[in-house]
Amino acid sequence: MENVHLAEEEEDLYSGYNDYNPTFDAEELDNDLGFQQALRTSHGRRPPMTAKFPGTATGGRPLGTSFGSRMPMASSMGRPMTGAVQDGAARPMTAVRAAGYTSSLTRGSTFDPLGQSKGPAPPLESKNEDTPEEKIKILEKKVNDLIEESCMAHSLGSLQLALEKAKEAGRKERALVRQREQSGNAEHISLDLTFSVLFNLANQYANNEMYPEALNTYQVIVKNKMFSNAGRLKVNMANIYLKQKNYPKAIKFYRMALDQISNSHKDMRIKILQNIGVVFIRMGQYSDAITSFEHIMSESPNIKTGFNLILCYYAIGDRERMKKSFQKLISVPLGIDEEDKYISSNDDTRGNMVIEAIKNDRLHQMERERKSLAEKYIMTSAKLIAPAIESSFATGFDWCVDMVKSSQYVELANDLEINKAITYLRQRDFNQAVETLKTFEKKDSRVKSAAATNLSFLYFLEKDYDQAERYADLAMNADRYNPAALINKGNTVFIKQDFEKAAEFYREALRNDSSCTEALYNLGLNYKRLNRLEEALDCFLKLHAILRNSAQVMFQLAKLYELLEDPQQAIEWLMQLISVTPTDPQVLAKLGELYDNEGDKSQAFQYYSESFRYFPSNIDVIEWLGAYYIETQFCEKAIQYFERATLIQPTQVKWQLMVASCYRRSGNYQKALETYKDIHRKFPENVECLRFLVRLCTDMGLKEVQEYATKLKKVEKMKEIREQRVKSAREGSARGRKDGREGSAGSDSSHSSQGTNNKADRLSAKLRALPGSNEPYEASSQRELDASYVDPLGPQMERPKTAAKKRVEEDDFADEELGDDLLPE
Repeated sequence: MENVHLAEEEEDLYSGYNDYNPTFDAEELDNDLGFQQALRTSHGRRPPMTAKFPGTATGGRPLGTSFGSRMPMASSMGRPMTGAVQDGAARPMTAVRAAGYTSSLTRGSTFDPLGQSKGPAPPLESKNEDTPEEKIKILEKKVNDLIEESCMAHSLGSLQLALEKAKEAGRKERALVRQREQSGNAEHISLDLTFSVLFNLANQYANNEMYPEALNTYQVIVKNKMFSNAGRLKVNMANIYLKQKNYPKAIKFYRMALDQISNSHKDMRIKILQNIGVVFIRMGQYSDAITSFEHIMSESPNIKTGFNLILCYYAIGDRERMKKSFQKLISVPLGIDEEDKYISSNDDTRGNMVIEAIKNDRLHQMERERKSLAEKYIMTSAKLIAPAIESSFATGFDWCVDMVKSSQYVELANDLEINKAITYLRQRDFNQAVETLKTFEKKDSRVKSAAATNLSFLYFLEKDYDQAERYADLAMNADRYNPAALINKGNTVFIKQDFEKAAEFYREALRNDSSCTEALYNLGLNYKRLNRLEEALDCFLKLHAILRNSAQVMFQLAKLYELLEDPQQAIEWLMQLISVTPTDPQVLAKLGELYDNEGDKSQAFQYYSESFRYFPSNIDVIEWLGAYYIETQFCEKAIQYFERATLIQPTQVKWQLMVASCYRRSGNYQKALETYKDIHRKFPENVECLRFLVRLCTDMGLKEVQEYATKLKKVEKMKEIREQRVKSAREGSARGRKDGREGSAGSDSSHSSQGTNNKADRLSAKLRALPGSNEPYEASSQRELDASYVDPLGPQMERPKTAAKKRVEEDDFADEELGDDLLPE
């Protein structure tokens, strides 16, 4: 009891709390030997202590406490403190041993709470993959990986690879089921995995248009009662029957799926009903389709269903219900925010940052697409029913415009008015179209620009270029960023031959809308007129990258390469062109001309023949084919082409002369004589025909030779007189211009001389086209024949350009002046 101290009544139990504790005195740590010695030992181990008081755990120097003494204090209850000495035996500081050290700490042991002195942990035991459980897990993972790979391949467009992966997944899944059954774990078969494999396989069959296999796979899923909600897959089966155009079965399966879907899934039921209505439309059963669509519009109205309902009423011709359905269509809520939400305010900086962040996000893009689709359906419906709901389409359009103005789509009213004008254009009522478009001159800028653009286009087609330019300027002033207005302005400048200024407008249109193909096409034609062929080629190559199958672009590229003296590239582009339009006779003729210029007569003959087959009235092609047969010494085959030319141009004597020449060259002199006589009856003053009649009659010993010789001399005499008159008229006209006489008499004489001169020029040109010769005709001498009469189709002749080339040079401007489709869609 000597260590037990009883608390006295006058003793203060809370004394000493305000005393200074030297333990926290950092300034004296440098002089604290015990602390400095602890720092020099490893792991902070303090040196062994000597107990100052027997039976205590403290040693060394006494530590200061808040009580000012290191002596163990007795509690108020007389119980000794922990660590106090009892009977000379030391006891632990606490009853619970802490982790990492013990009260019986031996001298020299280290502080190691993590047990690092024991060395590294033993290696993990490797899994035994030979066990059935591990084999099943590995196989199940392979099946899941194959399903994922199949879906990824389908998303990348590799349909065949997706199907192969799906089939392999099916094989591995069946092997997995067998392995589970053999190991006695049949109750652990994963139905979800089986469903996933079969469903993916059916989908891939359908994507690869293997519809019977897809239907069989779906049947396996549907008939298995262990799969929950498998009846919904009958919708997929109905979709396949719809693709196969088996409409009765499609409706049957849609209705079976509808019966198995509860009313809680309202959206799915609505979509199935919409599909049923579409199938009824394809079957022509509009009344049944109307029933489905009416139910949808009463339960959950949407834009597509409203549009389909209008189509059905239009098909059966119900005017009143068309009007009611149109009113329902424009009253369908879109469920999108107003555009005012995305307008920034000047004073709210934080709000402006949020608006900028959401202005073009996915949600806003979806809203714009939904609104654009709704506007498209409403515009199409109005254009469809306007002529049907009233006695005239103008009255019908006015009713639709009034309905739209009172709806949420008020901005579409102006577009409907413009479509009204376009309808007038299609009906060839240009005055009404112009009047309708002129009403927009006082409207807002966007509508005014669209109306002025169409007016400019109309006046341009009517070749009223001043009015076209005026309205093009009006459209540009209303909306400078309207590419169609800039194109129209460029076209009007192009007409004035100001190609540089026109190019500026086309380039500005491209800066405003880089996908404007009309501006790029016209710019290329403009560069071609400026003889900047490389820049024109660059424009058309860019255009070809956008419009891969445009015949006009390919033809322009071929023409440019021809102008750049690269016939091989020109031929290559024309070959691509005939793969798009294989029956174009002008393109085939152009290919024949290029091959002819390259010296490849066989290829040229092939393409000219194809051109003649598709268009047998092209004089240039007929002339080339006839000349080809004469060159190859097949005059009999050339006759049919010249006879066709005679039918096309009966007033041209040269074709009939060529027919007679072919008979003569082939040795059929009797037929040649009859042909020349027929030509002489039609053209009695033709000198060449009379010359050949004289020679043939002389060679054949006929009596008519004297008669034709007399006629020939008479005609030649007339020819000389005419030539003298032409010569004298020219001399008189030259003297008149030289003297410079004035007055009415002089003016009349000048006009008379000019008229005579023009007529004489035409006559002399015609006479020069048929050179004469006085050499005698000998049937056996081809050389004398060629010297006496230059055959119009001989190999030495310079042939005119083919129709394709003429079309490019003469009619090319038709494509240039029209900006293609300038009317808005």
